[in-house]
Amino acid sequence: MFKKKVLSFIVVTVALFYSSCSITLNGASIPPDMKTINVVFFENTAPLVVNNLSTTFTEALKDRIRSQTRLGIVRGEADATIEGAITGYSIAPVSVQATNNTTAPIATATRLTITVNVKYVNNKDKKLSPDFEQSFSRYTDFTGDLNSQEQGLIRIINQQLTEDIFNKAFANW
Repeated sequence: MFKKKVLSFIVVTVALFYSSCSITLNGASIPPDMKTINVVFFENTAPLVVNNLSTTFTEALKDRIRSQTRLGIVRGEADATIEGAITGYSIAPVSVQATNNTTAPIATATRLTITVNVKYVNNKDKKLSPDFEQSFSRYTDFTGDLNSQEQGLIRIINQQLTEDIFNKAFANW
């Protein structure tokens, strides 16, 4: 009986200790009093515009936050806000192969790069999750026709970008 009481006391003490600390999920350090976040729609201001890029990027960022935190995503006033714009979408050759003298060189690989400018404001505990404004850029290389691969490439880059933004906001990396 005595052992049971001691064990119960230890469990309750440990639970109380951890409930007073920040909550960490998947490496995320979120202030315990932070409950909501507003992810504002990311406008596409890049010189090259893909019609659905703003929507797919914004939704990918929301999905990352939903799946890896306990935060509720709201519109308007929130404990934290992430906003920004897609500022770059570029396609450039990465490697070029020479051809015979009658034709121009051809690209054997092409790079798709997406850049976003992000502003994060934490209205709660700035020590655990400080404010920042930063540009994030990621790319992926591909061969062949862009049109048939573009949406898949965008998904890959969005995953990389949202991971970088998430880590900056919530993992203090």
